[in-house]
Amino acid sequence: VNQIDRWYKRLREEGVPISSESYVSKEAMVERPCPDCGGSRLQPQRLCVTIGGKTISELCSWSLSDLKDFFESLAIPADKQVVGKAITRELLTRINLLIDIGVGYLSLNRNVSTISGGEAQRVRLSTQIGSGLMGMMYILDEPSVGLHPRDGYRIINTLKRLRDIGNTVIVVEHDVETICSADHIIEMGPGPGIHGGSVVTQGTVEEIMQAPHSLTGQYLSGRKCIALPVERRALNGHWITVRGARQHNLKDVTVQIPLGVFVCVTGVSGSGKSSLVHDILYRALQGRVDRRLLPGDAEGLEGLEQVDSVIRMDQIPIGKSVTSNPATYLGIFDRIRERFAETPQAQRCGFTHSSFSFNGNLGGRCEECRGRGVIVTPLQFMPDVETVCPECKGRRYRKDVLEVSYRGKNISEVLALTFEEAAEFFKDEAYVYRKIQVLNRLGLGYMKLGQSVDTLSGGECQRLKLATELTKVKKGHKLYILDEPTTGLHLADIQRLLDCLNSLVEAGHTVLVIEHHLDVIKTADYVIDLGPEGGNEGGYIVAVGRPEEVARVPESYTGQYLKAALTLR
Repeated sequence: VNQIDRWYKRLREEGVPISSESYVSKEAMVERPCPDCGGSRLQPQRLCVTIGGKTISELCSWSLSDLKDFFESLAIPADKQVVGKAITRELLTRINLLIDIGVGYLSLNRNVSTISGGEAQRVRLSTQIGSGLMGMMYILDEPSVGLHPRDGYRIINTLKRLRDIGNTVIVVEHDVETICSADHIIEMGPGPGIHGGSVVTQGTVEEIMQAPHSLTGQYLSGRKCIALPVERRALNGHWITVRGARQHNLKDVTVQIPLGVFVCVTGVSGSGKSSLVHDILYRALQGRVDRRLLPGDAEGLEGLEQVDSVIRMDQIPIGKSVTSNPATYLGIFDRIRERFAETPQAQRCGFTHSSFSFNGNLGGRCEECRGRGVIVTPLQFMPDVETVCPECKGRRYRKDVLEVSYRGKNISEVLALTFEEAAEFFKDEAYVYRKIQVLNRLGLGYMKLGQSVDTLSGGECQRLKLATELTKVKKGHKLYILDEPTTGLHLADIQRLLDCLNSLVEAGHTVLVIEHHLDVIKTADYVIDLGPEGGNEGGYIVAVGRPEEVARVPESYTGQYLKAALTLR
């Protein structure tokens, strides 16, 4: 304990990023608010200075929408009018820009590590709008991530404003509303990975809809769609009840979560979805086996004994080693190495299954690159430079190990197979084949067995975790929690995802999804809608029930948009 304490203090003093102290912060210690400053991170003397009766810590804890109201009504003393008005005007300009792009629920003291990629992009975008630059080219990757359909128009209007003042805006996007608002669309494909890389079609929205080979056009025109379930599952009478939830902006809410069905938690951004699901429900369930996890502020939870385990599948990168790959995460690399070790050539050379690993000194990895296949040259003030290893030529193993072949391929060539190719190669290996096919069902067949996991997107990581769960022998009742699993997915891939999630429910488990995508919400068995707004104006239960029941609640923004989605079958 003393050693961990010294390590923790040293890393803090040196200002080491939190990712570098993951073992200390996640595995050995629990963080709580500082007892001296109460979490304000300031000395008491600094908190004596106030504006309008509020300290800087209090103002930074408010949402941007509340800050706007505060500064608009702030009374500035007569002797400070000249300076005060100029500062207030600049603050309101920047705050309004952030609100206009849909992040008005954020607070200034929000930890950057808790901000999604889409939110970070929108914050950076607001600074560009404020600069008023012209003749620029802006490239954005899925800026609509994390936005409720109600707020989608805000980011679209922002992008159009950038265009109208003389800039070019290029957006990589799957959101239907954003695609339909574009002046020109370029569809890449026709498939993912090795099956893509070509321009399928390009033109206006109308031209894309009429293109016969455009998969996107088929969904935009309605020729293809994600259908509603023929019949929604009946509720079995088993519930988890959360009473008096007050975490963050939740307003002492009580809600029942049905078990054994597909549940969607919805609401505008900042309405309290993550506070309810992650901070209260997940921590209470996982806290039964990990006492370091302290559940969020709630009077109590009932019915937890009905769930044997909880599994949260997020988009956090997987694997702690730079040599981790999908084959090791899926659990098939050990079996592949055993097959190589069983070959007559390997046995003559005295090789074991460890000889075909590129982890550790006992394996057959190339020592020049330590099994990575590339040499990384760190540079100051610039990104690291990667060059192909001159010793193994990027194949990651020693020459004598690469001479061993299994079914005509060496270990490096097997790891270079895509999962689609591997399904054919290992069709006689029932254990390996079964796990590979699950990944193919999720639309990840283009991924290579030996691809480094640090090259995977957040959505790919989440689906890889889902594939791992789908291949396990499922004992007891499990609660699966997914946060916006449709991020980065085309509509065709969303259908594959829904098929896999429903297979978990059919196996007797509960799937709980935080989602904004209407095609996912409309297929759920039960919907819990929070709101009505984000930040302090949210945190209430607006509607619960079947999607059709939520659609009939006029106060529900989700229901208003869901009503139209439910008419498409």
